[in-house]
Amino acid sequence: MNPKNYLTDGPEIYRRSFEIIRSEANLARFSSTEESIVVRMIHAVGMVGLEEHIKLSAQFGEIARRALGQGASICCDTQMVAAGITQQLLPANNRVVCTLRHPEVPTLAKKLSTTRTAAAVDLWQDELEGALVAIGNAPTALFHLLDRLEEPSFPRPAAIIGCPVGFVGAAESKEALWRTPPAPCMVVNGRLGGSAMTAAAVNALSLETRNG
Repeated sequence: MNPKNYLTDGPEIYRRSFEIIRSEANLARFSSTEESIVVRMIHAVGMVGLEEHIKLSAQFGEIARRALGQGASICCDTQMVAAGITQQLLPANNRVVCTLRHPEVPTLAKKLSTTRTAAAVDLWQDELEGALVAIGNAPTALFHLLDRLEEPSFPRPAAIIGCPVGFVGAAESKEALWRTPPAPCMVVNGRLGGSAMTAAAVNALSLETRNG
């Protein structure tokens, strides 16, 4: 192909991209809402085959959509996840929360002998009840959230997207979430994950909620 002969129509690029994904990916096991989430995650990272690694607990999509429609906050582990969420798609002007840059985080991390992303989870407490959690980078954040949710008084999220990426703790943190989920959840098995696919999942849920 001549490199100068390329498609420049944005909507058509999206349409063809999703058409290719749906023709190549194995989506038979997913419900309509789940398929929308998975397709956007595949699109975000350019990886047909990702669907084989995605697991969604029963009613995850339904409960996450309901929470967003009711104005739930979205608690993110990193600014990269927060930045990837398209504000215009949010169905109820939902607050996107990332506390990683809060001035208390370094001191709290030192006190807890953990990472800053894990310590930042403690600062979600005013937003966490009924929220959608979106963890796309830090396994320690997911581990710490699971630890805190063992406490009866800690606020409970409506649903959890657990997609931390990496070689140390990522697979294990997602296994821990899936084994004993404190709320309906979605995970990507193994080392795969990241901010792009996590934000894409939130955006898909937002679109599904807006479209009814």
